[in-house]
Amino acid sequence: MTTERGRRTRRRMAAWLSLCGWPMVLPLPGLATAGDPLAVIVADIDQGRFRDAEIAIAQALASHDADTAGREALLFQRERMRRMRLDFTLDATAVRDRIRTHVPDLGEDEFQRWDSAGLIERLDIDGEPRYFNRSVSNLFRLSPEAAARRAPPVRPFAQGPYEALHRHHRDVVQVAKATGATSVLPRRVRITHTLSVKPDAVPAGETVRAWLPYPRAIAGQQEAIALVTSQPARPQVAPERALQRTAYLEQPAVAGVPTTFSVTYEVTVHARRVAIDPERVVPAIATPELAPFLAERAPHVVFNDDLRRFSEQVVGGEKNPYRVAQKLFAAVDRIPWAGAREYSTITNISDHAFRAGHADCGQQTLLLITLLRMNGIPARWQSGWAYSEDVEGHDTMHDWGALYLAPYGWVPMDVTTGQLDSDDPALRWFYLGGLDAYRVAFNDDYSREFIPAKQHVRSETVDLQRGEVEWKGGNLYFDQWDYTFEWTMLPRDGRG
Repeated sequence: MTTERGRRTRRRMAAWLSLCGWPMVLPLPGLATAGDPLAVIVADIDQGRFRDAEIAIAQALASHDADTAGREALLFQRERMRRMRLDFTLDATAVRDRIRTHVPDLGEDEFQRWDSAGLIERLDIDGEPRYFNRSVSNLFRLSPEAAARRAPPVRPFAQGPYEALHRHHRDVVQVAKATGATSVLPRRVRITHTLSVKPDAVPAGETVRAWLPYPRAIAGQQEAIALVTSQPARPQVAPERALQRTAYLEQPAVAGVPTTFSVTYEVTVHARRVAIDPERVVPAIATPELAPFLAERAPHVVFNDDLRRFSEQVVGGEKNPYRVAQKLFAAVDRIPWAGAREYSTITNISDHAFRAGHADCGQQTLLLITLLRMNGIPARWQSGWAYSEDVEGHDTMHDWGALYLAPYGWVPMDVTTGQLDSDDPALRWFYLGGLDAYRVAFNDDYSREFIPAKQHVRSETVDLQRGEVEWKGGNLYFDQWDYTFEWTMLPRDGRG
């Protein structure tokens, strides 16, 4: 059974590999720098040499030479190994068994071929092959051969309603054209976000501190944000200037029961549509306001030599910023989507997306941001949750972004949803200059400090969509708590 998404994924995979001119799996570049023990540790962990890394971490911590920041960096690398083990829990037997639930007559030659091609995501930890928890589902997305081997009944891959051309896209384009507005078709939504710490994850009586995602007003995109209720009451909502905005709550843990936090709010979300005339677009001037969005920002936005070569290959001699953006958008759009490991475990996300042969929405977005900035086009991050009135129960974490095109200013981009299947350029390039009205943004940047500040390292060091929680004894990672995102569409006046 071949779905349209499956065909699209396969076309993207073939086109991406052809465009790169490289095999799907490439070694990561060496990160070690002479005289930099932390860089050596990071490189060892990236390559699965955990024993070597642990010995070096223990020696560095025992030397008393590291300052507070240095010790925290070393301790995080130890924590990163723990998190990576949680992402790569499957051994070879377990991953074969999982594949056989879909391919009962799996041959060893098939498994070895897929494995050696890097289609079953794996990390050899101290010489032992360990497979990513989502490697089997990703295999069937990435390999036409493996997908064709699945025994019936074959369930189609999940797909968001706006990943294919939808009447909502047409409505947005038509209304924007008729009115001249760039923000149209507003939707009022009520959202409840809940975070529940597992019983006894924190000793009874100790204060549990939680940060739940909360939207900030964004002109023309989302507005009229109103807090409805929270548990416990009186949350500390971060000011609008917080680029990763939160509602902060705290309460004591009680023995034997979950510690639950929730926040409910309403927000009006607009669809966006900026009709861009390429002939009007001129290079952006690097003003102080735009300069941060043209610059590298290590570790995840780095202009390395391989990306420079790839950019030159894609862009060629094109100089018009909008057409450059189209070329880069199309190139990144060709990367097949696949479920991703936790971002906090990845040293350089844009480079990882470039090399892995697959990526999720945040990885694609960071790669496109990097490529755009390399070409003098300001670009920035945005993320939150997406949902739909058309598909019952559909909602998902999602990342996208924005780019600056003079004279239009900041315009949206969503490279993961990508180009739509239409001969009408306004619809084909809908997500390069437009957005649907079914997403709420919590983040106007990535890896920014919370207000109030978190005392311990975050579970998600890049994004903020699930929440964060800690106590005085340390951070609580994702395996220690659960979360829910619930939404209800409201009448336009906000009642009901």
